[in-house]
Amino acid sequence: MAVRWDEAGGRPAGSTAGRGSGGAAGPYRSRRRSLARIAAALLVAAATLLAACGSGGGGGAGGTGSGGAGGSVGSGGGGGGEAYNPNATVTLVTPADPTFNPWHPNAYAESNIINEMIFPGLTRWDEHMKPVPHLATEWSVSDDGLVWTFKLREGVKWSDGQPFTADDVAFTFNEIVLNPDLGANHSSEYKAVEKVVAVDPHTVEFHLKEPFASLPSYLAYYAGILPKHVFEGVEDPWSLNEFNKKNPVGTGPFMVAEYVSGSHVRLVPNPHYWGEKPKVKDVVFRIVPDVNAQVAQLLAGEVDMLSIDDPTLLDKLQNNPNLQLERVLTNVYYFVALNQDDPRFQDKRVRQALSYAIDKEAMIENLVKGYGQVATGPIPPLQAEYYNGDVARYPYDPEKAKALLAEAGWKPGPDGILQKDGKPFHITMTAAQMRQLVPATLLVQQWWKDLGIQVDVDVLDWNSYIEKAIVNRDYEATLAWWSTPADPDVYPYYASEAAGRGNNIPNYRNPALDDLLRRGRAATSEEERKAIYAEAQKLMADELPYLYLWWPESIVVYNKALHVPPGSYAVKGLYVDEWYKTR
Repeated sequence: MAVRWDEAGGRPAGSTAGRGSGGAAGPYRSRRRSLARIAAALLVAAATLLAACGSGGGGGAGGTGSGGAGGSVGSGGGGGGEAYNPNATVTLVTPADPTFNPWHPNAYAESNIINEMIFPGLTRWDEHMKPVPHLATEWSVSDDGLVWTFKLREGVKWSDGQPFTADDVAFTFNEIVLNPDLGANHSSEYKAVEKVVAVDPHTVEFHLKEPFASLPSYLAYYAGILPKHVFEGVEDPWSLNEFNKKNPVGTGPFMVAEYVSGSHVRLVPNPHYWGEKPKVKDVVFRIVPDVNAQVAQLLAGEVDMLSIDDPTLLDKLQNNPNLQLERVLTNVYYFVALNQDDPRFQDKRVRQALSYAIDKEAMIENLVKGYGQVATGPIPPLQAEYYNGDVARYPYDPEKAKALLAEAGWKPGPDGILQKDGKPFHITMTAAQMRQLVPATLLVQQWWKDLGIQVDVDVLDWNSYIEKAIVNRDYEATLAWWSTPADPDVYPYYASEAAGRGNNIPNYRNPALDDLLRRGRAATSEEERKAIYAEAQKLMADELPYLYLWWPESIVVYNKALHVPPGSYAVKGLYVDEWYKTR
């Protein structure tokens, strides 16, 4: 029987609306930390941040998300019956110049929230991280799981007044997302899609090569539709700077009114928007690379909201009477990626050894003040129905790490540096100036040095980092994070075909994992999916495609005059069209 979901009828029978509470990933061991060494590394990190490049980094690090997903943010001071202020300005920050195109290869965390406001997708997530109608009002899937049909909302216009039709959806996917020569951002998430067909002006069909049960969920994840009438005939859509960097055309609740590189982006309500009109006059994104400057602006009342990923900053914020704090569970995980095009890192024993050498609990305690859990894979406890905690773990054990390296053929040379076949073990770690990435990288550097590995750290500004490490894969090891969809389908981040130009940034290739993840995509029952993803998590924990570090909790701090509906912030991006400020 085909599964159907329409706007009036709600979710399909048998689906689950609840979300996990994020139970502990495992018991914490009580023991003394090497606090002096950690403190020294953090001091070095501070000096590095001040000295390197002279300009700040960006908003995400090798990740596509905005930093929060899961959990919910409650209402600020604007709840109840208080009247909203239609002339209010909501001021936010982004850490680097954005790109106004959700599919552009360089559009990552600095752009995601803005693009969500300009370019909606066919679906969006509700507060339970489940896909619900957006530009599409209903959808169904064929009995064989190979054709998804989406009915589109009628009367939708682009911000330039042109009508939105099924041709725009088909063009976006066929000519941009599925074009292998373009390397579109997130394109690896749609490898199962063969083509998209415009059946009539308000109906599209996604024809698949293989079943893709999580398609509606992925279409809610930074999958905005682009205007065919703007891009048709353009050989290189990434070179269309008039659109990508100045004046984009979208169907979302907001449109760009002003953009000054290095200063700010101002968004105003789109007069052609089909949905409920925003309750604010405009939204300004200040471009502020430095997190301390962001905090200073929040304290000064110049910024209305920040997502704080560094709990050491909370001392400055938590006693301010004008601010409200919320802890938000996330679908984010921090990791070290080892470029497995390098033969050294193709040996599982080496990957496991390098993981045993990292004191993950010390990182959580000293970098994020305990606001996190040791990660065992990409599926967090937040996804309680799919999370499998019964997997291999790698507690801090440098002696075990040394034994595994010796087993893999790495023995100390005359200078104490490990060597194999006469070649010293040297690793260059590439790090972005952002969040805890540099301090965490310096800690890893020290722990790996203790094993006898020579480790250098190359610190880059955000845009340079994305180009070098993520787009070009020109790195040996890098510490970053992913923010993944609220579905256990992690195929785009682990599949062999996503290595090289997709989201599989370690370039990890494993046919056994590919098979499991394909089966997970094809499964139609919840029980079957749970069993498959439980097995996949065991395989990933053993193989370590990434060296998993921690699942963070994010702290959202916002102006009490700002009303944020539950789930609006926490569920993938800022649905600012739902926000308002009280008078």
